[in-house]
Amino acid sequence: MSDIAEAWWQDLRRTRPDLGLPDRYDLWHFGDSEELARELLDLVLAGTKTATAGLVWGADEAGTPKPGGYSLITDFAGMPHCVLQTVEVRVLPFDQVDAAFAYDEGEGDRSLDFWRDAHWRYFGRRCAEIGREPAVDMPVFCERFRLVYPEPRG
Repeated sequence: MSDIAEAWWQDLRRTRPDLGLPDRYDLWHFGDSEELARELLDLVLAGTKTATAGLVWGADEAGTPKPGGYSLITDFAGMPHCVLQTVEVRVLPFDQVDAAFAYDEGEGDRSLDFWRDAHWRYFGRRCAEIGREPAVDMPVFCERFRLVYPEPRG
């Protein structure tokens, strides 16, 4: 954990005991670029994005979300911005992710076609990093979450 993130988390726990934040949390940012991290963070803060997907291949145990778990979301530079709580996690083959989940991810026009195109490209980059070939049946974790802090802007 970064010192900045840990200080932010502890300060939030101290000043907002009503949130019931635990000691343990995951620390991460969306996407693989500064632009994508900011774009997706903004969607979360607006209340539009209530789900995210990740490639199971290459994820360590800490990288796989668990229902009830908390995440401190940063920008690409590591500055904390919000707290999420995982509500649901399902692992599905890429080609079985449905339109309802694509809509909840809140990206682009929120369609399944957009979701598949954008995530095929993103997961393709992730696969290249770990020496795998993307496949329509590659396992994807589909996480639904709620924004705990701050309240959605939208």
